[in-house]
Amino acid sequence: MTDVFTPDKRSSVMRRVKGKDTSPELKVRRLLTRMGLRYRLHRKDLPGKPDIVMPGRRLAIFVHGCFWHGHDCPRGARTPKANRPYWEAKIGGNRERDIAHRAALQASGWRVLTLWECELKDEERLERSVADLLSLPLDRSYAARSSPRSARSIRSTVSATP
Repeated sequence: MTDVFTPDKRSSVMRRVKGKDTSPELKVRRLLTRMGLRYRLHRKDLPGKPDIVMPGRRLAIFVHGCFWHGHDCPRGARTPKANRPYWEAKIGGNRERDIAHRAALQASGWRVLTLWECELKDEERLERSVADLLSLPLDRSYAARSSPRSARSIRSTVSATP
């Protein structure tokens, strides 16, 4: 089967595949922010430049696309029919690199969490797993705990009411 796009069009499509600030990554970042957690992005001094890093908790989070990193879900297990050897080598190389980065981070004393694109569909399950990993109480009052400034404003509002 031949490609439905011309080589120039295929090249243009592939150039637009992002490595940072992807939709799944933004979804995780919004959840962490809603939970009142602070983080850093794409730390270049760590192996693999994790998507999200919580230095105080020594936690590195990778948000992987199922296809690009060869997850064993229906979308990740799918290999294109065209140019099959290339894609098998590409995805296999990505998986080996992911394993090496994970091992290097763990050897440096970091905890590593890999979140897969397919796991992000169930937000409640994702929130539970992050809360469990970080040993946080699972409640919906994250906004009141998000920062000292917001806690101060809540206290002043409560004390100002008669």
